[in-house]
Amino acid sequence: MIKVAMLSYWHVHAWDYTKQVQANPNTEIVAVWDEQPARGREAAEKLGVSFIEDLDALLSDTTIDAVVVDTPTTMHHEVMIKAARAGKHIFTEKVIAPTQREVREILAAIKEAGVKLTVSLPRLNDPYTLAAQQIVQEGLLGELTLVRVRLSHNGALAGWLPEHFFSLEECGGGALIDLGCHPMYLTRLFLGLPVSVSAQFGYVSGKEVEDNAVATLKYDNGAVGIVEAGFVNSHSPFTMELHGTEGTILYGTPESKLLLRSTRKDSDGWQEVDLPSARIPAFDQWVEHVQNGTTADENIALATDLTSLMEAANLSAAQGRNVRLDELK
Repeated sequence: MIKVAMLSYWHVHAWDYTKQVQANPNTEIVAVWDEQPARGREAAEKLGVSFIEDLDALLSDTTIDAVVVDTPTTMHHEVMIKAARAGKHIFTEKVIAPTQREVREILAAIKEAGVKLTVSLPRLNDPYTLAAQQIVQEGLLGELTLVRVRLSHNGALAGWLPEHFFSLEECGGGALIDLGCHPMYLTRLFLGLPVSVSAQFGYVSGKEVEDNAVATLKYDNGAVGIVEAGFVNSHSPFTMELHGTEGTILYGTPESKLLLRSTRKDSDGWQEVDLPSARIPAFDQWVEHVQNGTTADENIALATDLTSLMEAANLSAAQGRNVRLDELK
């Protein structure tokens, strides 16, 4: 049994991960720490486990094998390096950290300690993503020329998103670094890393962070990636488009169907594609890595690239220019 400590209930998905720990037969929650002690005590009481106010004390407990990190994004660097050095396996909410420098230092600590890391990038495991990957691999789209992925909700207008999600100090950004992570890593999955990133941020609700964002990714071969995210849209479906020289995939326009049209298929019209089963969630993959001594290489590589893209987008929006990824090295 892998004994897990929950590190913070800051993130809106922290209770979702709590349920995943509870549902997995190989993991057990044994303790809680939170940078806000009152919130941590409340969570620990609900779970019937110990609340440990001092993070160093919790990490020094040799009976704890692993941690789930849901702290403010800007605390990831400090918390994960401490956890790695204490020999704890780490499952974390995206992004790993706001900057590439911080990510490199976290990964170095993880490698030195020999612990297992997995980052929650859940849409990598969804059926529409797996089906789109297969179609691309079969060459039915030809050479990809444009990928557009959009994810948005009305959290800034309807009031259900926690107020601390609008804190630049805690989040390192707004709609793009939160919801936009999903469109960003999916665009990266299909097109690879771009040469440069350009981003435009909007502030519809007057919050400290952006609530309306678009980032465009430029590639040497002429392809373009478009990443869209927002907190100010009431009826905006998750949408994914892949366009190529020989065909197009559409998903969520607005139905949750994957549609394909290709010159390499014996059909003149759009065809609905049967979706495969989802892969097991990232949390369960992490448990298998811990048990089997394997590493989440693809997951970590995509999560590392995600931070590079987010850092470049934030810099672009702040400075009003294209930002080359090689500037971040």
